[in-house]
Amino acid sequence: MAAKKKLKMELRFYEVPQNEYVLPILGENWIREYGWDNPLLHFHNLMEIGYCVDGEGELVLGDLTIPYSPGMLTIIPQNYPHKTISKYGTKSYWEYLFFDPKAILRDTYEGDRIFAEQIEKLVNENEQHYTVGENETLVRLVRILMDECRSRRNYSRECIRGLLLSLVMAIARQDNNPETKEENARNRGGIYRISSALEYVSKRYMENIKTEKLAACDNLSETHFRRLFVEYMNMTPVEYVNLVRIQQACELMKTTQCSMDELAERVGYTTVSTFNRNFRKVMGTSPYQYKKSSENYQGRLLNAIVSAKKGW
Repeated sequence: MAAKKKLKMELRFYEVPQNEYVLPILGENWIREYGWDNPLLHFHNLMEIGYCVDGEGELVLGDLTIPYSPGMLTIIPQNYPHKTISKYGTKSYWEYLFFDPKAILRDTYEGDRIFAEQIEKLVNENEQHYTVGENETLVRLVRILMDECRSRRNYSRECIRGLLLSLVMAIARQDNNPETKEENARNRGGIYRISSALEYVSKRYMENIKTEKLAACDNLSETHFRRLFVEYMNMTPVEYVNLVRIQQACELMKTTQCSMDELAERVGYTTVSTFNRNFRKVMGTSPYQYKKSSENYQGRLLNAIVSAKKGW
C-alpha cells in the first residue's frame, strides 16, 4: 500500500490593529475563489472565526474534509492546519474575525491566571464547525460581533471586548464534551505529530529552545522530528522559532516602549546583535527602522521564508 501523502502547511501571521481586540475581515471584497491558487494548508497565530455568507465548497481541517454551504460557522484555533476551497469555477463569500483569546482572558482575569490559562487551553484544543440550524446561539453571537465591528458605533471597542469574552466562554463550553474530544482526536492525522512542539514554541518562544526539547514534546527522536518538521512546514525548527520571536518583537514594538536590549531579551535573544541579524533576515529592515515607522512595514512580515507569509 502506498504511503499516505503528508500534508504541508503554510504559516500566516495576522496583526490585530493597535489598541483593538480583533481584526475583522468583512464585506464584499471577500467574495472570491478560495483555495485554488495555493495547494498548501495554512495555520496562523490568532484564532479564526469564519462565517459563510454565500457559496459552496470544501473545508479541509487537518486530514478531515467536509462540505460547506451558506450559514456554516467555523472556529479554528491557533496552530490548526486548514484550508477553504470554493466549488470549482465559483466564488464564495466568507467573513472572518481574527483575535487572540489569551489577550482577552488575561486582560479580564488578571488576578486569576490559572483560570485564564484553563479557558485558553480549552478554546485552542480543537476546531469546531456548525452547519445551518446547529448551535444557533453561537452563530447569533458571532453575527452580532461582526455587525458591531462593521458599524463602529459609540463605545464599540468596549462592546467588542465584552462580546469577544462571551464568545470565548461559549467556545470553551462547547468544546468541553468528552465525546466530541474523542471524535476530534480520531480525525486528527499525521500532521499533528508536531502540534505539541508548535504549541510549546507559541508559549515559550522567549526561552532557550533546543530542537531536542521540541522533539520530546511530540515523543519523537530529534532526527525524525526534524525531518517531519521540514516536510510539513517547509522550514527548520530553528527558523520557525526565529519567525515567532520576530513576530512577537513587532507586536511589542507597537505596544511598549522597551529598549532594544530589553526587547531582544523578552523575545528570547541573548544579544542585541543576534536579534538585529534575525530581525533583518525576516523583515528586510532593522528593528530600529521598524519601530520608527512600523506602519510602513505592515505586510512585509516573513518574506524571507517562502512557506510563511503575511495573512490577509
